[in-house]
Amino acid sequence: MVIPENSSIVIFGASGDLTYRKLIPALYHLYANNQLPESFAILGVSRTDYSDESYRSKLKHSLQEMEKTEPEVLNAFIEKLHYQAINTSDVDDYARLATRLDSLEKEYQFENHNTLFYLATPPSLYGVIPANLAAHGLNDESNGWRRLIIEKPFGYDLESAQNLDTEIHNHFQEHQIYRIDHYLGKETVQNLLVLRFSNAMFEPLWNRNFIDYVEITGSEFLGVEERGGYYDGSGAVRDMFQNHLLQVLAMVGMEPPAQINADSIRDEVVKVLQCLKPLEEDDLRNNLVLGQYTASDVRGSHLLGYREEPGVADDSRTETYIGLKAYINNWRWNGVPFYVRTGKRLPTRVTEIVIHYKNTPHPVFGQNAPENKLIIRIQPDEGIQMSFGLKEPGAGFNAKEVKMNFSYSDLPETQMLTAYERLLLDALNGDATLFARTDAVEACWKYVQPILDFKQDPQALFGYACGTWGPQEAHDLLQRDNRSWRFPCKNLTDTDYCEL
Repeated sequence: MVIPENSSIVIFGASGDLTYRKLIPALYHLYANNQLPESFAILGVSRTDYSDESYRSKLKHSLQEMEKTEPEVLNAFIEKLHYQAINTSDVDDYARLATRLDSLEKEYQFENHNTLFYLATPPSLYGVIPANLAAHGLNDESNGWRRLIIEKPFGYDLESAQNLDTEIHNHFQEHQIYRIDHYLGKETVQNLLVLRFSNAMFEPLWNRNFIDYVEITGSEFLGVEERGGYYDGSGAVRDMFQNHLLQVLAMVGMEPPAQINADSIRDEVVKVLQCLKPLEEDDLRNNLVLGQYTASDVRGSHLLGYREEPGVADDSRTETYIGLKAYINNWRWNGVPFYVRTGKRLPTRVTEIVIHYKNTPHPVFGQNAPENKLIIRIQPDEGIQMSFGLKEPGAGFNAKEVKMNFSYSDLPETQMLTAYERLLLDALNGDATLFARTDAVEACWKYVQPILDFKQDPQALFGYACGTWGPQEAHDLLQRDNRSWRFPCKNLTDTDYCEL
């Protein structure tokens, strides 16, 4: 385990929900497990008028409510928290931030200016904060590193993403920029690389010669909750597909990296994204399904339709579901469809990859021989399952499907980091492997832009009842190819629990 260098961690948006729910708990867990630097300071920055003491009190209370804490460890961690109120849009206010950082570096006896800036703010500030930091020399690496973590969404479409990229690169170099995608911090997503490239039994079969099709599912049971206003300007394409699921697709499809380092791995990810078959008019009409959930009674509760949610327009055309048949135009994957779907108010919360292998060329043990599948569960209950055929007990040679499971829960002695813990630790160590590079972000937006343009077509949206697996048109998409989606849950009416 590599322990990061002594450093300051500056969180913009320090009074926001992301900081309370994810960032501070992640930093506390890293501290409790002795994975943070020997000496570090956390400085919260926002407009809200807190003192160090009042900010510490608020975060201590929230940690005690959300996490299992040890009083001695918690008290020591809380003492590392500091707060600086500034107007993040006012460049002159950053003089106070620079002065406060100098003071903390002297207090903690840092030998350099190592600083991690985390932008847990609205996207409208993603270009503003780097410019204001640079105006006061807080991007300068002449005496220590300066790194910038940026949350999604990185842009709203291709043009805005390119403009934002230009704005940030005016002040920070690419090696300083860490575009965070918490999906890539999940253990099972990272394990894709090890599963594929360290096992001779998988990699030779990971191509068009043996794989019939690939499914990638990102299902959510929840609706938009209190985020109706934000989500209505975003939709499933921007919220989940453009970033999370395309990155997962790239890791499924990538070639073996020359080395296990950030540049080599991200080079291969970009190559896959650039090989995605561009979406033309015929693809948009026939291989794309956009949906919006409608009211329904599910498990004894009445769930509102999307247009009835607070903050959503009565005539909204925003999609809450997308299903797409995509192709990777390269030697390995030519002709293999990748079916990708994500949606809200589906029967359960589950993210998984399903590799469907081709049938045996001559089914001597019956026409209904079980399909070979490899199921990689990203969340919840992270694990891997193989499905294959064995002889059914009794007379004859009928083949029966059996399953071989591995679950990370079977390794209780192993300390698994949450996605934010892993990514924060990587950023502190300067490891950008699991962060999106600028060319990958641009490739994703280029691929998605035709969908964003097509969404304006009034005939492009289909309804689906809450608690179902999306519009019927999404099932038809596979049925036309004599294929079908995998339905991960055994019971879709009484529970939202979903097991491998």
